[in-house]
Amino acid sequence: MEVLQSGSNVLFILIGAVMVLAMHAGFAFLEVGTVREKNQVNALVKILIDFCVSTIAYFFIGYSIAYGIDFFSGVDVLAQTNGYELVKFFFLLTFAAAIPAIISGGIAERAKFYPQVLASFVIVALIYPTFEGMIWNGQLGFQAWLASTFGAEFHDFAGSVVVHAMGGWLALGAVLMLGARKGRYTKEGLVVAHPPSSIPFLALGAWVLTVGWFGFNVMSAQTIDAVSGLVAVNSLMAMVGGTLAALVVGRNDPGFVHNGPLAGLVAVCAGSDLMHPLGALATGVVAGGLFVWSFTLTQNRWKIDDVLGVWPLHGLCGVWGGIAAGIFGLTALGGAGGVTFMSQLVGTVVGATIALAGGLVVYGLLKKTMGIRMSEEEEHQGADLSIHKISASPKYDS
Repeated sequence: MEVLQSGSNVLFILIGAVMVLAMHAGFAFLEVGTVREKNQVNALVKILIDFCVSTIAYFFIGYSIAYGIDFFSGVDVLAQTNGYELVKFFFLLTFAAAIPAIISGGIAERAKFYPQVLASFVIVALIYPTFEGMIWNGQLGFQAWLASTFGAEFHDFAGSVVVHAMGGWLALGAVLMLGARKGRYTKEGLVVAHPPSSIPFLALGAWVLTVGWFGFNVMSAQTIDAVSGLVAVNSLMAMVGGTLAALVVGRNDPGFVHNGPLAGLVAVCAGSDLMHPLGALATGVVAGGLFVWSFTLTQNRWKIDDVLGVWPLHGLCGVWGGIAAGIFGLTALGGAGGVTFMSQLVGTVVGATIALAGGLVVYGLLKKTMGIRMSEEEEHQGADLSIHKISASPKYDS
C-alpha cells in the first residue's frame, strides 16, 4: 500500500506539472495575439528560452534556497519513494518559470533578448525562491512572526501572491526601467493605440491558461490524499465571475473578456482551499472589474506601457487575491477559517514590496551595464527581424 500511495502521489503531481507546463504555451499565445505582428516570433522564442533558463536557475540554485534541497546525490537516493522529490521539483519549477513568462508580456516589443534572459536567471535563482521559502517553507521566521503577532500565518495555497503578485510587481519594475514603446504616447499627451495582432491567438492563449490553471490550483495539494474538490469548484466560480465582470466593465472588448477568467483565477489562488464558492465568485467578480479598470488607468492616464497589462492582471489581482483570502476565508463569511485579515494584508504587502524592489534593482543594474532596450531602428523594424532574422509569416518568391 505504501508503494501504491507513493506511486499515486508521483502520478498526481506529475499530471499537475504537465498541466502547468502547458500553461506556458498559453502565456506564449496570449502574448503572440496581443503584440503587433512584427513581434510574434520573439514572443514565442522568449517564453521557451525563459522556461529553459528558469529550469537551470531553479535546479542549481533556486530550489535549494527555497527548500534546502539539492540534486547532487546519486540516482539511488533521488529515485526514492518513486522519485517524488524530483517530480515535486518539476511541479514547483513550472510555478517559478511563470515569473519570467509574466514579465515577458509587460516588456514586449522593445526589450533586448539576452539581458532579459539574464534577468530571468537572476529572478528565478534568487528573488523568487527567497520569498517562496519565506511563505511556503517557513524560512527567515516571517510566518512565525505573523502567527505570533496577528494570530495566523500568511495563507497562499496556490500562489496569488507568491507567484502572480511577485511576477506582476517584478514586471512593473522592468516596465518602468524600459519606458514606453516608441510612438505609444505623443508629446501632446495623446495615447496611440496598438491593437492586438490576432484575437484568435489571444483567445487560444487565454483558454490554454484557463484549462491548465486547474492543475495549477488543484494539484497544489501536492499529494493525492490532500486533493480537494472545493479548490476545483472555487477556481471555476472565480473564473466565471472574472469573465462576466470583464465583459460588463470592459464593454464587450474581446481582449478584456479573454483576460477576465485569468484575473479571476489569479485572485482565487490564495484562498481557493478556504472560501465558500460564493466567496470565490465574489473574488472573481472584483478581480475582473479591477483588471479592466486598472488596465485602462495605467495605460491611458498614468502612461505605463505594460503591453499585456501584466501588472494589473497578475500584480494587482494577485494582491487582491492575497487580501481576499483574509476576507472570504473567514468563518463569518462562510470560509474554513484559520486566516486573519492582518496576516493576509501584511504578507501581501511584503511580497509586492520585495518584487517591486527586485524588479527595479535587477533591471536597473542591467540598464546601466548591458542596456535593456533595443535601438529605435530595431524597435521600428520589430523584434522578429531585429533579433531572430525571420518574421512570423515569411514571404517567399514563387
